[in-house]
Amino acid sequence: MLRSYRELRAWARAVDLAETTYRATVAFPREEQFGVTSQMRRAAVSVSANIAEGYGRLHRGEYLHHLGIARGSLYELETHAVIAARLGFLRPVDDATLREHTETSSRTLNRLIVSLQPPAARTLRR
Repeated sequence: MLRSYRELRAWARAVDLAETTYRATVAFPREEQFGVTSQMRRAAVSVSANIAEGYGRLHRGEYLHHLGIARGSLYELETHAVIAARLGFLRPVDDATLREHTETSSRTLNRLIVSLQPPAARTLRR
């Protein structure tokens, strides 16, 4: 049995993703500080924060709700990264690293969500 959300692989990978996002966005244009830079960073931090918040809730349904929010934030981050790459803000090496981290985080988070669902409801759109 887990003693803390910090033992969740999904949370640890989401924290790694947030760190990667911060490092990748450091070189973005200054005029994007309140645009795509901020959006990407907030979405990245939201993934791990919602995993932790959901873990702290009293009911499984609330936990799953927050995991769903985390999943949405992950997909939001992916979208911002695509846009940043197309605009030339994201270096190819950072784009590849972010893509790898988002895919890993997504797989791990999806497995956690499925594991918490009742057997009859274990269907998840990828």
